[in-house]
Amino acid sequence: MRGAGQGEDAGQPRDAQAGEGRGVELTALGWGLLALASALVGLAKGGLAMVAMLAVPILSLVMSPVQAAGILLPIYVISDVFGLIAYRRHYDRRVVVRLLPGAILGVGLGWATASMVDDAVIGGLVGVIGASFALLTLLRPPPEDGVPGKADWGRGTGWGLVTGYTSFVSHSGAPPYQIYVQPLRLGKETYAGTNTVFFAVVNAVKLVPYAALGQLGAANLGKAAVMIPIAAASVFAGVWLVRRVPQAFFYRFITWALLAVSLKLIADVFRG
Repeated sequence: MRGAGQGEDAGQPRDAQAGEGRGVELTALGWGLLALASALVGLAKGGLAMVAMLAVPILSLVMSPVQAAGILLPIYVISDVFGLIAYRRHYDRRVVVRLLPGAILGVGLGWATASMVDDAVIGGLVGVIGASFALLTLLRPPPEDGVPGKADWGRGTGWGLVTGYTSFVSHSGAPPYQIYVQPLRLGKETYAGTNTVFFAVVNAVKLVPYAALGQLGAANLGKAAVMIPIAAASVFAGVWLVRRVPQAFFYRFITWALLAVSLKLIADVFRG
């Protein structure tokens, strides 16, 4: 896998010689940016999923994207725990069950082909799909709130496969996930909770290859431990925001966020 991946669940599996296992020394500015990135990850796990796309780029101001991804991986996992606590009663089990088999297969496929693909190109392809979906959603009349779609096995397995693969290879799993889930018109808390539960399981599955590739060194785990209070507080801040915004605004927000994230993935291809 080549290039510097960024996205909803940081922690890029790269060659161990890049130095992730040894960790990186942080200046005062570095710690400040790590705190900001941790807050964004926490907000994402609290229901504002797309803001996590900013975490790796922000931390990359003071280190390589590879090192940034390695430090953030444990913070994602820690935030997952608090997200699961917050949304343990607010998620759609049928959606998670239909997505997970394909997603787990996609993670395995990503691990097997990681050294053969360019993650920026994969991310760009996902960006084109996500941007097209977002534009169609914004241009067509919105369906009536509260009318659920059908979480079928065929589409769930297919989009789960794409989500798991792109999550592992280019950290761009959120757009394909959203393409499947958004038309289901889940309630805003159920949508946020389903997102949190699903990606928590995907991240747990990814720990195996990440550990094998040297991403879980003691130095990175130590920095993540310092960020636990910030990540936890941000998770519950995200939950607070989700519960207070109107549902129509929530869906409008995540659609615009999908468009912004997708355009960024496309731009990353041309930046090389």
